[in-house]
Amino acid sequence: MTTLHHTTEGSPTAPPLLLGPSLGTSTALWDAVAPGLSAAFRVIRFDLPGHGRSPGALIGPETSVGELADLVLALADTLGIERFSYAGVSIGGAIGLHLAAHRPDRIDRLAVLCSSAHFGEPQRWLDRAALVRREGLESVAGSAPERWFTPGFTVQRLLDDHRATDPEAYAACCSALASFDLRGRLGAITAPTLLVAGREDPATPPAHLRELADGIARSTLIELPAASHLAVAETPQPVLAALRGHFEGPGPSEG
Repeated sequence: MTTLHHTTEGSPTAPPLLLGPSLGTSTALWDAVAPGLSAAFRVIRFDLPGHGRSPGALIGPETSVGELADLVLALADTLGIERFSYAGVSIGGAIGLHLAAHRPDRIDRLAVLCSSAHFGEPQRWLDRAALVRREGLESVAGSAPERWFTPGFTVQRLLDDHRATDPEAYAACCSALASFDLRGRLGAITAPTLLVAGREDPATPPAHLRELADGIARSTLIELPAASHLAVAETPQPVLAALRGHFEGPGPSEG
């Protein structure tokens, strides 16, 4: 297997829409939203390397968001898709930002959920990578609920996927987040962009999405109350409504 594991829903002749997951999750992150999108789109969900059913060997001990974006383009090429719309959560959103900034010829519309142009102090991510390599995923899995969800809410399938992730691939993706900084390139993003923030998100607070909105000319920002980092799983109906409104809206020449 040389490409990212993926699932496909919807008509094969419908406009393609790729969905990117967050660190430590799988295609299951989109379970409550993808079926609603597949009525109008050819929805392709993918797993990050070492996550879900994607092999960890697709990346080395260290990687970058740009290299992950190249894997997404390779998947699209394998599927015969030249241009596509894209929605991603957290590191999945960073992949979308990179693609829109560096490969605008491939991206029609973009949605970035609970993500950022810069994920904070790099050493924090390098320390997490070292911890996971030393002690395994259990060392960080216990704190996932408080990072991902508001108090009292959880999705057990996602927590199980977190624990099942390949530690080396997880650590490599932490390195990608440590080195990611697109703040100087936001002006290069010309695709119509939807930005979704969870107001209770401790990982990428709304201020991170507001920074994206300030830097991306054709962007719209939505802040969801009672939603944390994995808003797509915690508040799927408002997320679905926002995504459908964005991706099904009129094209640039239509208004």
